This record gives sequence, C-alpha cells and structure tokens, in this order.
Amino acid sequence: MFFVLAKTVGFFALPSNVMIMIGLLGVVLAALRRARAGGRLIVASIMLLAIAGFSPLPNALMLPLEDRFPPWDPTRGAPAGIVVLGGAIDSLVAASRAEVSLNEAAERMTAAVALARRYPQARVLFSGGSGQLIPDAPPEGPLALQLFEELGVARDRLTIEARSRDTAENARFSRQLVDPMPGERWLLVTSAHHMPRAIGAFRRAGFAVEAYPVDYRTRGRSDLARPFFSLADGLRRGDTAMREWVGLGMYWLADRTSALFPEP
Repeated sequence: MFFVLAKTVGFFALPSNVMIMIGLLGVVLAALRRARAGGRLIVASIMLLAIAGFSPLPNALMLPLEDRFPPWDPTRGAPAGIVVLGGAIDSLVAASRAEVSLNEAAERMTAAVALARRYPQARVLFSGGSGQLIPDAPPEGPLALQLFEELGVARDRLTIEARSRDTAENARFSRQLVDPMPGERWLLVTSAHHMPRAIGAFRRAGFAVEAYPVDYRTRGRSDLARPFFSLADGLRRGDTAMREWVGLGMYWLADRTSALFPEP
C-alpha cells in the first residue's frame, strides 16, 4: 500500500508535472470561455517552468542532499562488504537490446566494481528489483550480476537481491541476506542526493552502514549562482531533488527512516 501511495504522491510532487498541469488547466478554462482565469494560469505555468528550468533553484534543492554525507575515508581500513543500491540500470532498454544499459546514475556500478577490486576480500551485495508502479520491466538484479561478472568481479563474492521495489525494501532485504556480524563494516554505495534517505532506511532496518556517496550532480556552492542553459536539464535536476525531499518526508511519516533528515 505504501509503495503505491509513494509512487502516486511522487508523480504529483514533481515540479515539472505540477507546472505543466497548471498550464493544461489554464487551457481547459480558456476553452470553457473563462479566458481571463485560463490565461493567467497559462502565463503562470510558463513563468514557473522558466524559473525552475533556467534558474539555480534546482541546485539549491540538490546541494543540501549531496553535501549531507562526506566522501568515505579509506584510512579507517578495509570494509567487510559493499552494498550497492539499484537505480543505475535501465532494465527496459536492457531487455530490448540484450545488453546491460546504464543510465545517469552509472557511477553506482562503476564505483562498486572499483571498490571490489581495491578490497578483494569484501563481499558485494547488489540490491535492486523493479521500482515501477506497473512492473513492465525485468528486475535489475540479474542484469547487475551479468555486469559485475563481465567487469571481473568473481561470482562467489556476489549476492544479488532482486525483490526490492524501494529504498526501505533495499535495506530490509539486504540485512536479511547478509546478516552482518557485530563490528563488521559495510559500505553503502548510492547517489549522493539519495544517501540521506538510504542511510535513514538502513539505520531503521538495523543495518549499520557507512556512506559511500557517488554520482554527484552539483559542483558545490558555486552552482548556487549558476543558471541552466537548457530548460530540460534544470527541470530534470529539480525533479530529482524534489523526489528525494518528498521521499524523506514520506519515509519519516511512515516510520521507515531513523530521522527526518539523517546525518553522519
């Protein structure tokens, strides 16, 4: 039930969806001979799209998420294991093209392979099923297994979890699979903007992990003054950031995270 609710709320919480729906409502009102009200909504929609797409506002939403957890400190010693969250594989394209297709979060996979090579004794757990509301795509797990093996990670080091649909299930199923021993150090590899919600979910599930953020979308505070030169780029970043903020709130209300905005 929560999964369906979260997906539904998530759709209507995306700024680009809200702004285009305002414009469409304006068109409908104009067609119903309420031209003044319709025109105002259409103008408001265009102005909001321009602000959200060209201004630095999306970076202002993204930066606190990405900076919440610092880069992992390797001087603390080798980890016992590495947890890699799904979300980097386009399973629809992969199923159609018969090859593993990565999206803009590809660093989740490439960083995991680099870590596996750096720490050859560490176990590697990939957690990712299908996060689609209508499951028309295969789960990511088998594709991740294929990619890891193609990139040289031995099969006997890999554990694949392919049932999870969201971050809370990532955490719960991962803990059940690896049953970490007290004192073991596990890294959590996911996108930097997703790390606060992921860490909160893993803490709530009783799985102590250390943040290994990757896939940064911003360059730092300097981006707070940099406009976007492509409307699509700005809207996409704003949607990505808002999805995480809404997700943090919903996880907190549903008791699926250890804190509203988890910290190191």
